[in-house]
Amino acid sequence: MSVAPFHLALPVYDIPAARHFYGEIFGCEEGRSSEQWVDFNFFGHQLVIHEHPRTASQQHTHSNPVDGHDVPVPHFGVVLDWDDWQALAARLTAHGTTFVIEPYIRFKGQVGEQATMFLLDPCQNALEFKAFKDIGQLFAH
Repeated sequence: MSVAPFHLALPVYDIPAARHFYGEIFGCEEGRSSEQWVDFNFFGHQLVIHEHPRTASQQHTHSNPVDGHDVPVPHFGVVLDWDDWQALAARLTAHGTTFVIEPYIRFKGQVGEQATMFLLDPCQNALEFKAFKDIGQLFAH
């Protein structure tokens, strides 16, 4: 599957903390930057953290029930291959990450079975990382 890289500009109210999180915790390569923004290579996509006052969703987290868990909304992330997802889960755990939803297998034995985990960055932006044993089920219903 060939996918064009996406570009996401993300509001953060603490540039140094977010820079450390995406650069050191995730290991994302840093690109261009200024005092107000930083580019990262986010798993082959362009993530730009932009200095911005706290947003409503950063102040008051909302969630929806999915598979018995409270999934934070809004959220973003990347679908990784299975081995990369496991390596990321291990890396985040080793860094003492507090998960909103611990790494686990969702929809086990059903169409769309997937590994998933949710966490917050230091500015309360929610992230989800998932992997499918069968990537052909990414859009299955």
